[in-house]
Amino acid sequence: MADKRDYYEVLGVSRSASDDELKKAYRGLARKYHPDINKSAEAEEHFKEINEAYEVLSDGDRRAAFDRYGHAANGMGSSGGDPFGGFGANPFGDLFESFFGASTTRRRNTPQRGADLQAVVDISFLESMFGVDREIELTRQETCDDCHGTRMKDGAEPPRCTVCNGTGEVRRVQQTILGQFMTAQPCSACKGEGVQITDPCPTCRGRGRVTRGRNITVTIPAGIDENQTLRLTGQGEASSSGGPAGNLYVKVRIEPHPLFTRQGKNILISVGVNVAQAALGDQLNVETIDGDTSFTLPAGTQSGQQFRLRSKGVPLGHDRGDEIVTVHVVVPRELNDEQRSLFEQLAETMGSEIQQQPNHRSFFDKVKDALGV
Repeated sequence: MADKRDYYEVLGVSRSASDDELKKAYRGLARKYHPDINKSAEAEEHFKEINEAYEVLSDGDRRAAFDRYGHAANGMGSSGGDPFGGFGANPFGDLFESFFGASTTRRRNTPQRGADLQAVVDISFLESMFGVDREIELTRQETCDDCHGTRMKDGAEPPRCTVCNGTGEVRRVQQTILGQFMTAQPCSACKGEGVQITDPCPTCRGRGRVTRGRNITVTIPAGIDENQTLRLTGQGEASSSGGPAGNLYVKVRIEPHPLFTRQGKNILISVGVNVAQAALGDQLNVETIDGDTSFTLPAGTQSGQQFRLRSKGVPLGHDRGDEIVTVHVVVPRELNDEQRSLFEQLAETMGSEIQQQPNHRSFFDKVKDALGV
C-alpha cells in the first residue's frame, strides 16, 4: 500500500479538518474529476481515489484508524484494529449505550452510489463477430447543472441542521429500573440527512437531480456472445447524496444467421453436395464470415463428414476459432431419362454382390433404393 497517497493529501485538507471541510473538499473535487465532465485520461482514476479517501475520512472509526496506522488500517477491518472490526462494529457498543448512556462513535452516512440502469441491444450475427457501435436512448436522473447536486440555489452548501447538529438523528434518554435507556431516531427536521435545504434550487426544486433523456454510444466488442452483458461505469443514475453515479448494464441479443451458428469460438455451417461431387471430389466455394473461400472436397466424402477451416471462426482478441463444415450428400429425388440410365450403368459396374457389414448398407445401395432400382 506504499504507493497510495495520503487521504488528506488527496482531498487537499489538513489532518484536523472538520466534517464540513471534508465534505466541501470532496464535492469540489468530485465535480472537477467526474468522468462525465472531465474527459481526461486520468480523471476516472482521480475520481476513484477521491471517493475512497472521503469514504474513509468521513467515517469516525475508520478515520481514527487511518490517523493511527495509515493505509495499513485497511487490513484490520472497518474499525481499524478493533477486535470486533471484522464484523463492522463492536457488538456491545449499542448495549452499553442503551443501558449506561456511554458515548460510542457511530458510522456517519457516506455518499451512496447512484442507481444502476439496464438496457437491451439487438445486433446481427456478423456484427457480433466483428464488433459494432450502437446508440441507445435512455432516461435517467442526472446531477442538476445549476446547483451541482447541492440542492441549494446557485450551488451553495446547505447549512447544518440545527435540530440534530448535523448528525441526522435525535437521541432521547429514559430512566428505567436498569438505568438509563437511550434511543436514537432519524431527525424529523432534516429527515436524517444532517443538513437543511433552506433555499432550494429552482431548477431541480431542491432535489439535486433532474430527469434527462440521453443517447449513449455503446461499443460492442468483436466476438461477443448471446446474452452477454456489458457494463458502462458511471453511465447509470446520478447519486442523490453526492456519491458516484451508478452503472449502465447493456444486455446483447444476437439475431440468428441463415447459414452460420456459433459453438464456443467455432462457427458451424452445413454444405450440400451431389453424389458425383461426393464420389469424385470437387473444388467448392464455402461461405465464411470473411466471405467465400475455396475448399477442396476430397473424393469419397461421406454424408455427415466434417472438415475444419482454420482461423475462420469467431475472432476473440488475438485468438480466433475455426469454421466447421459439415457436408451432406444430397440424393436427387427425380431423375431424367439420361441420368437414370447413367445411374443404372453405374450400379451394374459396381456389382451387386458386395460384402456387407452387419446392419450396414453401402452408399450405392442407398442410391438404388432412392432411385427405385
